[in-house]
This record gives sequence, C-alpha cells and structure tokens, in this order.
Amino acid sequence: MGVEKMTVNILATLNSNYLKPLKIMLKSLFFNNRKLDFAIYVMHSSLTEDEIRDLRRYVEGKGHQLHSIRIGSDVFHDAPVLPHYTKEMYYRLLAFKFLPEEMERILYLDPDILVINSVEELYKMDLDGYLYAAAYHDLPPVKEINKIRLNQYEMDAYYNSGVLLMNLELQRRLIDEREIFDFVRENRAKLIMPDQDIMNALYSKRIKTLDEVIYNYDVRYYSLYKLRSGGEYDMDFIFKNTVFLHFCGKKKPWRKNYSGRFHSVYKHYEYLDY
Repeated sequence: MGVEKMTVNILATLNSNYLKPLKIMLKSLFFNNRKLDFAIYVMHSSLTEDEIRDLRRYVEGKGHQLHSIRIGSDVFHDAPVLPHYTKEMYYRLLAFKFLPEEMERILYLDPDILVINSVEELYKMDLDGYLYAAAYHDLPPVKEINKIRLNQYEMDAYYNSGVLLMNLELQRRLIDEREIFDFVRENRAKLIMPDQDIMNALYSKRIKTLDEVIYNYDVRYYSLYKLRSGGEYDMDFIFKNTVFLHFCGKKKPWRKNYSGRFHSVYKHYEYLDY
C-alpha cells in the first residue's frame, strides 16, 4: 500500500490577464512538490468557461483538483471601491466566506511567483492564535514609507500579502467585513495597495512573521539581500532554501523587455515541458 499524500489547499484570485502567469506559477509548484496533492481554488468574477476548462485540463492532468469560485456581480454590491481598484480587492480578505466551511487553512499565492522548493513545512506551520502567516520586506524604503502612511494604526511591520498562509477557522470568528468597509471609507485617500493596507492596519498584531528570504523573496533586491547577509544569501543559498521567488513591482517577467536577474529562471519554468 502506498502512503497517502497530504493535500495542500492553494488560493489564487485573478482575472484573464493573469492566467498565463498563474499557469507558470502552478507548473513550478507541481514540479517542485511532487510528494504533495493540491486543491487549487480560483476566485474570480470574469473568467470564461473556456478559460476555466483549459486551466482544469492542466491541473487535473497533473493529478490535482481545481475548484472555480465565481463571485457574482451582486456580491459586495454595497462595498466601497476605489478609482483604480474594483470589488476584487476584497477577495483575499474575505475568501473565508466563499471557501468550504470545513476548511481550516489555505495558502494564498500571487500569480507573479515561482515556487522553487517544497511548501510542506510552511503549510504545516502552527497558526494557533494567528489569522495569517506572512513575510514583511525588511528594506528601509518599503518598510518606513508604509508605516508612515498608515501611522495612526499600531503596526510593527508592513507585511506583503503575496504569500499568505490563512487560518480560516480564526478568520471566520474574528474578521468582520463591516469593519473592513468602514476602514476603506475612512482611508480612501491613503490606500495605495488596498487589501494589503487593510490587512496590515487592522490585523498586523495577528500575523505570524515568516522569513522573507525563504518565503517571499523579492527578486528586485538580490544584491541587497546578499550584501546584508555578508554574502550568505547567494544563488546557491536561494536555490537550496528559498521557497517563493516573488516578482514584485510593475516590471513582470512574462512581458517583453524584462531584464531582471531571475529572468532566465522564470523562462526556464515557462518553457518547461511539465
């Protein structure tokens, strides 16, 4: 008899523009985690049946499950929105309302991520008392600007929401959508990355800190990470230890003219026949 594999729940929220990077992220996830089974939950409001069918063909073809969660136009109809952000900004924060009630945890991943090592240790992490586990980018320009911008809220760090291990059981008890909507109404002018800003301002004290070099490596800062670690965080370290390479910022590796240090790594997974 074979040993039963552990099932890991993965959440993605997106529109059609991010389907290609989502597939590349999933390919890297499946390729580097062949001892695990995955249940992929895709929250969206606009993907077509053909797009879901194509995604399902790939995911199920690798032996995993795909669950499409379509959010109807009537959901969040009374929620405040911002000029450059639609109601989709609430999907990550209130995902627990649309996921199976018996589900205890799920790992949210941005589509602009590569998974280059096992997610098992992270997924099994103790979350007792925490709504999320996340990493903050301990880089002075990022950290200080965001803390100043949201200075009336007590927060020791500004966490990145691109990788979130979610404690759904606790979220159902503690997160109130009315509190979130009120926060948006009161802070419209300050919100730059709305869902990330909301998460930090309201729930920062309930976030378990992850090591950013392992679990949310910002590929823009290779030289800085290496310098600050006295040379320890070199390419050998990254490929042995880092789980998530995160292509933060406006420049993305699937677009023309991208020239970041990890571009060739991204292209490797994009064209990997797997």
